[in-house]
Amino acid sequence: MIRAVSSSRSPWLALITAMVAIFMMVPMVLSTLAALVENYGQGLQSGLTLRWLNQVLEQYGGTVVWSLVIAVACVIGNIFLGVPAAYALANSRSKWARTFEEILTLPVAIPGLATGLALILAYGTIRDFRASYVFILVGHMVFTLPFMVRTVAAAFQRPDMHAMDEAAKTLGANFIQRFVGVLVPAVLPAIAAGSLMVFTLSIGEFNLTWMLHTPLTRTLPVGLADSYASMRLEVGSAYTLVFFLVVLPILWLLQWCANVIEQRYGK
Repeated sequence: MIRAVSSSRSPWLALITAMVAIFMMVPMVLSTLAALVENYGQGLQSGLTLRWLNQVLEQYGGTVVWSLVIAVACVIGNIFLGVPAAYALANSRSKWARTFEEILTLPVAIPGLATGLALILAYGTIRDFRASYVFILVGHMVFTLPFMVRTVAAAFQRPDMHAMDEAAKTLGANFIQRFVGVLVPAVLPAIAAGSLMVFTLSIGEFNLTWMLHTPLTRTLPVGLADSYASMRLEVGSAYTLVFFLVVLPILWLLQWCANVIEQRYGK
């Protein structure tokens, strides 16, 4: 009976999946096409060209490098801050720990523009800090840290983690040895999943970055908005294509690394 129902539904599920995939892919294909033609209004008849891609790389090439640097630094910073915080929250029964966890998630609940304004009001008077990419990095870490902490804290709360910790303590290991040598390797799949999420959010964050950036500190999404403001559809589409070419291979690589870690340490 169950097999009959499943087989009768599978064609409909496949059709719905195909329709959703086509609906999502058509804008990407059209945007790619607009980036490679001389005039989008005339289509392929105007001829193929790389002029718009070269123009984007000349004007906005620096945003690609800095976006990657900020995203990688955001992942590293979140690991060093988020993993110990996740362990502390997972093992604390204090009401203050729950309050801290709620405060930690506030940047996710409120608009990025509001978070950026708060950072400017608090630290905007520090001129060198305000005019550097570090200011944007701090904003990204404030926004993405809850995702790392929540993901890793859930792994630390597994029943077997306490047993592993107690076993290591019985064998004479101190806290640092237990944390670095036993607990962290046990939650590596969760750290990898959190890192993938943090990188994705950082590389594509616009609202917060738009509030924090200066004309000399732009990232990929901000440069994309600037290219759209040029009122040239081909330029904006070329920037979108550059975004795809840079970000997608990195995301695939990170996903592959996360799968390898999951297969090795997830059992």
